[in-house]
Amino acid sequence: HSPSPFSSPFPPSPPAMSNHVPDPSALRRLRSIDIAKNSHAALKRSATFHKSTFDAVRKVHKTGVIYVTEEAEKRGFSHGHPEWANFGQGAPETGPLPDAPERRLKLELDDAHTEYAPVNGLKPLREAVANYYNEFFRKDATSKYTAANVCIVPGGRAGLTRVMSSLADTEIGFFVPDYSAYAEQLGMYQRVAPIPILNDPEKGPSITPKELDRMVRGFDLGSLLVSNPGNPTGTCVRDDDLDSWVHTARSTNCLMIMDEFYSHYIYSDPNQSKPPKNPGGSPGDPPMISSAAFVDHVNDDPIVIINGLTKNWRLPGWRICWIVAPEPIISVVSSAGSYLDGGANNPLQKHAIPYLDPAFVRNDARALQAHFQAKRDYLVTALAALGIDTETGGPPDATFYVWANLRKLEPPMDDGVAFFEACLQEKVILTPGVFFDLSPRGLRRHFTPSPCLNNVRISFGPPIEEIKRGVEGIRRAIENYAQM
Repeated sequence: HSPSPFSSPFPPSPPAMSNHVPDPSALRRLRSIDIAKNSHAALKRSATFHKSTFDAVRKVHKTGVIYVTEEAEKRGFSHGHPEWANFGQGAPETGPLPDAPERRLKLELDDAHTEYAPVNGLKPLREAVANYYNEFFRKDATSKYTAANVCIVPGGRAGLTRVMSSLADTEIGFFVPDYSAYAEQLGMYQRVAPIPILNDPEKGPSITPKELDRMVRGFDLGSLLVSNPGNPTGTCVRDDDLDSWVHTARSTNCLMIMDEFYSHYIYSDPNQSKPPKNPGGSPGDPPMISSAAFVDHVNDDPIVIINGLTKNWRLPGWRICWIVAPEPIISVVSSAGSYLDGGANNPLQKHAIPYLDPAFVRNDARALQAHFQAKRDYLVTALAALGIDTETGGPPDATFYVWANLRKLEPPMDDGVAFFEACLQEKVILTPGVFFDLSPRGLRRHFTPSPCLNNVRISFGPPIEEIKRGVEGIRRAIENYAQM
């Protein structure tokens, strides 16, 4: 086996030429170019596919989280290792939070719940999910969700797979950047023609309702896939803008597939001109968002919501998630589940029901928002002191990710791939931005034109002690290069 391409990302200094004194700044620029090129080539070799020696097995793209974790494991990383900081993780810390309601984690099984669950999920849980959306987003609406509008699935990607496999011949729009796991889904189905929508970096990683409407009509999109709140950008379409998005879906019959897994991670800031609110909820509810708030009729509007316990309830290992949609769509995705995944875990479905009680949701969301906002503020301030800004110029509005902009750093540390390698040497894991530059065929042929090349995603999902350890590792990585 050849050694890891990351064993020494920085090439040795070039030999001095006789009768010539090289310009140190010129040498530094040349070495920076070499480091970036070597970093890009190494990532291409290691991350483009999971390879197989069997002719009947195709190559499969690696997601960014899988790639960075595998590279860290080559250097001794393991989950919970006290010397490492994992900013690459796509999951929140799962332990107790201050002022959060108690979570009952002891499970008692009975004979009835060792059987298969229905492929669309247990009816009491589907009723609880429907009530959650009615209580927090449709309190005064005449059209209400019922159990028939809900399908329980074994994880968010299983839900997305059911929806994508159920699409007819259609064009589907997707955004750049967005969640890296979408890339494989977008390229897997022959009936689906993916259409990229590139955000204007000068306007930030978002798109206005007017621009969205123009794109949907101009490309004649039959469907649109989007994470809101956005992974990796931390931006959030809400209030009147989200209302306009749903109106576009309704008026064009464009099936809008809304990944809302971070909908409780909504932060309030004193300088916000419009503090986040809950349209369709009750006064005093913690700010949460969902496109469900702007649906006119639950069985007519082409809105499909995918959400679950993974992020908002901080229970990623349970793999209990759901699809909420008009009844005819739920019927189709339930049938698709019978041959794709067979349905979600039976006993954990039963155990999940109390977590959807409105009183629990209110108290848990308040505690989550206070805890994660404090971590966000610490991380954004600490990164700014190191010369690392956010892409939006301010702290993220939502999620637990900082979409960091490295352009102020000296080359090659302004390159997200080279920056990842340098941080890995200091036992810090983060995710290069190029993984969120979605392409159904895998990573770009060349990284240099990528609008995400100067970005990295840094998670504040881990506990605060690990975040502080990671910031120190990033500081060392930057200082080490400055001294070269």
